[in-house]
Amino acid sequence: MNAKTKKVVLIGAHGTLGRAVHEALRERGHHVVTASRTGADIHVDITDPESIRAMYAQAAQRVGEIDAVASAAGSVPWRPLGELTTEDIRGGLEGKAVSQIELVRQGARHLPAHASYTLVTGILAREPLLTGSVAALVNGAVEAFVRAAAVELPGRQRINAVSPTVFEESLDAYGDTFAGFDAVPVARAANAYVKSIEGHRTGQIFLVE
Repeated sequence: MNAKTKKVVLIGAHGTLGRAVHEALRERGHHVVTASRTGADIHVDITDPESIRAMYAQAAQRVGEIDAVASAAGSVPWRPLGELTTEDIRGGLEGKAVSQIELVRQGARHLPAHASYTLVTGILAREPLLTGSVAALVNGAVEAFVRAAAVELPGRQRINAVSPTVFEESLDAYGDTFAGFDAVPVARAANAYVKSIEGHRTGQIFLVE
């Protein structure tokens, strides 16, 4: 393992984005430990703080010092505003905002001074859509957290977010929801993760549009 190789914990490695990030990191020689609810190196439920704690412990046992944490996971409900329940809103916040914040909160106490965190948001933080009010809320919350956490993280720890538009590979799943949006190949978003992990910037939202 050369000096530039990083040991990366990748959460959500089996989704469209996660697979692309995994491939991009491996192509650049990084040692990737995958974590998700199923089919990964390590099991994790990122909505459960105890599961996150166990993930970090297992990752450290596997690879020792962790250089970077990359999140490509998070779910939100897509429902019209008039049909949203309090549980929908709380579920969206837990599924994509609180969960990613907890990754950073716990990691900040145990990861080395040079560690970095790359979270995921999305274009709805800037361009809202019908049925996407919870997604807009959650993406905006994560981006605000990234900017604020960059000021407070210990040592030289860094944090950024990748905020992509809809992927070409996912258009069929969304139907007409993103009508008129310019879709991008998921590989472009994966490159933004590389920029965050290998670079030196912090508190940034890398737009992929």
